[in-house]
Amino acid sequence: MAEEEDVYTKDGTVDYRNKPANKKKTGTWKACPYILGNECCERLAYYGMSTNLVYYFKTQLSQETVTASKNQSNWSGTCYVMPLLGAFLADSYLGRYWTIAIFSIIYVCGMTLLTVSASVPGLRPICYQKNKCHSTDSQTAVFFVALYLVALGTGGIKPCVSSYGADQFDDADPIERNYKNSFFNWFYFSINIGALVASSLIVWIQQDISWGWGFGVPAAAMALAVVSFFSGSRLYRYQKPGGSPLTRICQVVVASLRKFHVTLPAEKSLLYETAEAESAIKGSRKLAHTNDLRFFDRAAVKTGSDENRGSINSWKLCTVTQVEEFKSVVKLLPIWATGIIFSTVYNQMSNYFVVQAMSMDTYLGKMKIPEASLSVFDTIAVILWVPVYDRVLVPFVRKFTGHKNGLTQLQRMGTGLVISVFAMVSAALVEVVRLGIVKRHNLYNSKDIPMSVFWQIPQYMIIGCAEVFTFIGQLEFFYDQAPDSMRSLCAALSLTTTALGSYVSSLLVIIVTDISTRNGKMGWLTDNPNYGKLHYFFFLLSVLSVLNFFIFLIVARRYKYKKAINKDDHVPMMANDDDNKLAY
Repeated sequence: MAEEEDVYTKDGTVDYRNKPANKKKTGTWKACPYILGNECCERLAYYGMSTNLVYYFKTQLSQETVTASKNQSNWSGTCYVMPLLGAFLADSYLGRYWTIAIFSIIYVCGMTLLTVSASVPGLRPICYQKNKCHSTDSQTAVFFVALYLVALGTGGIKPCVSSYGADQFDDADPIERNYKNSFFNWFYFSINIGALVASSLIVWIQQDISWGWGFGVPAAAMALAVVSFFSGSRLYRYQKPGGSPLTRICQVVVASLRKFHVTLPAEKSLLYETAEAESAIKGSRKLAHTNDLRFFDRAAVKTGSDENRGSINSWKLCTVTQVEEFKSVVKLLPIWATGIIFSTVYNQMSNYFVVQAMSMDTYLGKMKIPEASLSVFDTIAVILWVPVYDRVLVPFVRKFTGHKNGLTQLQRMGTGLVISVFAMVSAALVEVVRLGIVKRHNLYNSKDIPMSVFWQIPQYMIIGCAEVFTFIGQLEFFYDQAPDSMRSLCAALSLTTTALGSYVSSLLVIIVTDISTRNGKMGWLTDNPNYGKLHYFFFLLSVLSVLNFFIFLIVARRYKYKKAINKDDHVPMMANDDDNKLAY
């Protein structure tokens, strides 16, 4: 009987026929190629469109630098806010599979309209010569409708794909759980394979062939992503949606406030929990009680009125698991907040790094290098660092830390925050040298500054290295520490740091422009960067990154990893037992 039970997963996942998932026939690495293929093609589509967006705004829609920068940041931010909607639908009603499927189709529609807006006469901007165009209000409107339709499409994909891939590994199986740690590394690797093609081939097509083809190829890639995803349907493991997580969060808050006068019992065993082995929340394991945020334990205190009522009113009495769900999300918020400045730094690759490159020598011999294509070096850095981290660094560091993953998830994230500081310092130093050349040769009104754009390579490579530590660590951390039935929501929460990073970037541009242009001064961020002080902006971001790291250290040291209880266990199982043995 025990052998028969071992055939099936213990984390509540089912197969495509809604039956318990067979471990030998579903999930693990056999299902992952379809998910990784989907992500690779989707990222090719996304970066193929977004990497060169500032350049499109400036040359095709004739927008000024500051306006183009703000529009890019606002759209990018929206792309990373919309996942909250997709995550809510996935966790509450649709499940991750159908959320990815439906929003992928919306994504394809947006990419198709984007292609049409850049290629069909009457809808595409009117160009008088190459890179000098003018668009009417209606043409601009069509482009932005397509752009934000894509943002909506990303909302259902971004929070679900990484979580859905991780769902293919049984948390209750020690072997599969170890595979899950590697999955996040290779998931990010596949993202950057798509980004590599986008920032090299697609950017070249856009600037040297046509924007119609430049958007059309990513649209075709997105269609291929949909095909790849559906192809693996019979091999996937499916996590049942557990109902609205926001409702359960509100129930804990309301029940706690209603019982603010209730005295907490000395024994945690007196708090209310269902007698069954499985949690009352569909698709979720039980969570062990913790002593953090004890005020909210009042929601699980059973009073006389609860006893007399017969049926349980979840707005007055919640289970320990439901309370711990709420606590888990609240405890993630300080870690979440420290990711915002890192995302602000990351946003500069498609923003002021491109502006900086537009005033440098972009020729390699007789071949002109598209300014936005320098982001290929960020991608190359990620592609190189992922296998090095997974196969070399982890075994090496493990010898010193004793942790199975080498570094804890928080240590990994913190390392990336430190590395990101050097990226901004590098960008600032390049700008100092560039402005020195401008001043010595009196080239203030020239766009042909005799300084190779390849001086930007270090700043891109350093950010790529930082990504491998911070972004992958963040992906793994938010999935691992999220309650089972809130994993899409918590993945979306982690993505909102990128959204807020874009918005913070846009806000900093506004503040810096306002302050630096007072009393008739040119300001730091000018339309002609030869007259500006862009290096001050980069130095500002490096200082903010240092301050952010010290805040991260404080909150990381106080964080305690969650405890999940498998249905066949008699004692709590740490999501990462080793993490709790190590300080940050």
